[in-house]
Amino acid sequence: MTLSEQLNSYYQLTKPKVVALIVFTAVVGMFLSTPGMVPWDALVFGTLGIGLAAASAAVINHILDRREDASMARTQGRPLPTGSLQAGRSLVFALVLGVLAMAVLVGLVNPLTAALTLLSLIGYAIIYTVYLKRATPQNIVIGGAAGAAPPVLGWAAVTGELHPHALLLFLIIFVWTPPHFWALAIYRKDEYAAVDIPMLPVTHGDDFTRLHILLYTILLLPVTLLPWVMGMSGLFYLVGAVLLGGVFLAYAILLLLRPTPALAMKTFGYSITYLLALFTFLLVDHYLSPLAGLV
Repeated sequence: MTLSEQLNSYYQLTKPKVVALIVFTAVVGMFLSTPGMVPWDALVFGTLGIGLAAASAAVINHILDRREDASMARTQGRPLPTGSLQAGRSLVFALVLGVLAMAVLVGLVNPLTAALTLLSLIGYAIIYTVYLKRATPQNIVIGGAAGAAPPVLGWAAVTGELHPHALLLFLIIFVWTPPHFWALAIYRKDEYAAVDIPMLPVTHGDDFTRLHILLYTILLLPVTLLPWVMGMSGLFYLVGAVLLGGVFLAYAILLLLRPTPALAMKTFGYSITYLLALFTFLLVDHYLSPLAGLV
């Protein structure tokens, strides 16, 4: 294996697309925490530290799931199942990323952000991957707390505090996570069953899972209106949240009434677009609303 191929394998271990979404929501949390521009040091070092911690958690997840990954079509091409990388070296890589993340956050950001980030890393890489994922069909609901933390981390990186508005952002991602992931779990149900991972479609069936996708999507709609209700955002965000939520609800209804594997994957794909767009509306509205008040 050439050096570039080996470096690419290490890069793939960090789940770059997942980390990109995590970093994006964290950065939005940073900008929403202040009426003006985010201080450059909090923006740069906060983003770096949170990103490195997320990458470390992703590598640990790869290591712990390598046997299951080898049996699943979606994951059998990952670096560890294919033998491109060894578990021992990958663990060293994860530890280096984690130590660097903590050093950056403690030394250049603030201790609160470092502590919250460490808790999130442990929550995903250890509690979810080692225990929850294999213990209960509610794994993604309980474990979703770790994945919902990035906006809180970003907010704390700028302000050094836990703010109720940051917790609203946490709540949005927390409620979004089950319908997002269960749509994928329906499509990959047989693979999860083959490796004895009790995802909801495996333990309770597709119909039950589709119903709960719909119920969580219905719950998500009022939750996403809370930033407007609490005065955190304005009309621009409100309109965007309603439109985006309406499309998500339509997907959930169609998935319940006319289920197909292709529609499950389309729902999963839209859920990612939905979250990106929703947080973009929050960010744009944050700077539009003061301008609208001056007109």
